[in-house]
Amino acid sequence: MNALNDALCAGMNGGLLRDWPGFLAARPVGDPLRPLTGKATMEPKRRERRVRSSVPVKNRRRLLCVFPHYTPAFGTFNHAYRLMKGVRAFMPPQGLLVTAAYMPQPWPVRFIDENIRKATDADFAWADAVLVSGMHVQAAQIHDITARAHAAGKVVMLGGPSVSASPEMYPDIDYLHIGEIGDATDQLIARLDESVARPSAQLRLETKDRLPLQDFPIPAYDLIPLKSYLMLTLQFSSGCPYLCEFCDIPNLYGRQPRLKTPAQVTAELDAMRKQKGHPPVVYFVDDNFIGNRKAAKDMLPHLLAWQKQHGYPLQFACEATLNIAKQPEILKLMRECTFLGIFVGIETPEADALKAMRKSQNVAVPMMESIKTLNDYGLEVTSGIILGLDTDSDDTETRIKDFIDVSRIPMLTINLLQALPKTPLWDRLKLAGRLEDDPTRESNVRFLRPYEDVVSMWRRCIAYANDPERLFARFHDQVEATYVNRVIPPARGKLNWANLSGALVLAFRVFLHIGILSNYRKPFWRAARHALRRGQIDAVLGMGFIAHHLIQFTREALRGEQNASYYSTKSRAAEPMHPPQLAALRKPA
Repeated sequence: MNALNDALCAGMNGGLLRDWPGFLAARPVGDPLRPLTGKATMEPKRRERRVRSSVPVKNRRRLLCVFPHYTPAFGTFNHAYRLMKGVRAFMPPQGLLVTAAYMPQPWPVRFIDENIRKATDADFAWADAVLVSGMHVQAAQIHDITARAHAAGKVVMLGGPSVSASPEMYPDIDYLHIGEIGDATDQLIARLDESVARPSAQLRLETKDRLPLQDFPIPAYDLIPLKSYLMLTLQFSSGCPYLCEFCDIPNLYGRQPRLKTPAQVTAELDAMRKQKGHPPVVYFVDDNFIGNRKAAKDMLPHLLAWQKQHGYPLQFACEATLNIAKQPEILKLMRECTFLGIFVGIETPEADALKAMRKSQNVAVPMMESIKTLNDYGLEVTSGIILGLDTDSDDTETRIKDFIDVSRIPMLTINLLQALPKTPLWDRLKLAGRLEDDPTRESNVRFLRPYEDVVSMWRRCIAYANDPERLFARFHDQVEATYVNRVIPPARGKLNWANLSGALVLAFRVFLHIGILSNYRKPFWRAARHALRRGQIDAVLGMGFIAHHLIQFTREALRGEQNASYYSTKSRAAEPMHPPQLAALRKPA
């Protein structure tokens, strides 16, 4: 299912991939064709060998880890879940799973991802303490979980990127864990061992001594049903050497990438494979896969050896800066390891804008030539695009549409600019008085151009990009440009009932919902016939899967039912329709 698997990497960026003490998350909703059951939460014996906290404990504490629901976005594929067998959420919240694995051995841990099911009154009654993590966009859900836990009389602890960047957003929470897993986590464990009563005033614990990545435990995968997720996640490094103005990674996690060992990477893959029915795709959630090029190049041969040993059971995707196109040795190894997709934050095709946002690494390489290079190694590119930049002009919309047409990138996550705390952008706009705190707006940035003009441009761009005719035409082109360049590994590693039954279900639902029932079946079949003539059966399923989500999400966005950015916290209320854009997406088949 190659094309499907590389489609799964689409739309992700560093901001979507982090949760508890500074790391990673699952970048969302249940499968409407299957009822939710209590099986969504698992509480088995924790068998994996793990590095745990060295804090001695005297008491037995029951911990409830709760991960908040995500707001749907272009990159969360929520419309595609109904096409899959048993899929109910996007990716496991790896950071909170690492925290769960770090807890003392005598402490039972129950893990609930509210993208699968909500924590119940019985869950809160069972727990002695509640651990939560999340990002700014999940703030409302974090407060909701806290209120439910407090109503049950339970103490609540919050960690992750949102509270680490903006602790003032969470006055209602008992313990705030600021920073990554480390000495503050040990202090928290010691306090819980002493008492699980709610403190009289909020306590903030800030990490001064981080746990090295080489000492990280294997995430507690055994506490969640991996088969309910669209894809798996794995972290090799943390941090990024670049200083893009809008990005909070350097301030939160540092510019010098920190690394796990290759042995840790393969051990985590082994742990994932112990669960039957796990997804066949693993997304490297590193902020920048080539943040340390030498380390990436040294790790990949170990990954390749693991793939060969096990018959190539998995396929991979990642995110990296565009200058990875200048690393042929790394790209060759990635191809041999069966990396299929890569998210690149291209942001804008305008060179002046890239320089203004301090993303000079994108200017240092020829953009279209670099995209072609990645395609030549079998990597389907997904591009992040930002609108609302200070450098936007009357020509910006035309240039973005031209970029879509020339690059032939199938999936583009087009968002309005958002200012995140702990970024140079936030500091600059705050100084200029250009930060907005208005829940009726799509962005917290006061644009230099009129607000409605910027939002209207965003609507026109997503309508253009995800018009079914154009979208399937770009997938049509990927058959020759990308898919035929991939390594065809031995099939034995994937020949199991879970993969076969999943593929059959996907094929049936794609052909039914897209090939027969949709009003974009004609462009789908034009692209599908082209792929089938070249033996690319997987490509047919992949393009149907991803295009269905993009088209449906775009239609909702144009009706005002979805936000203009993953980070937007605008309260949704249906807005007036925009007939020209909607008409383009509703052409009858």
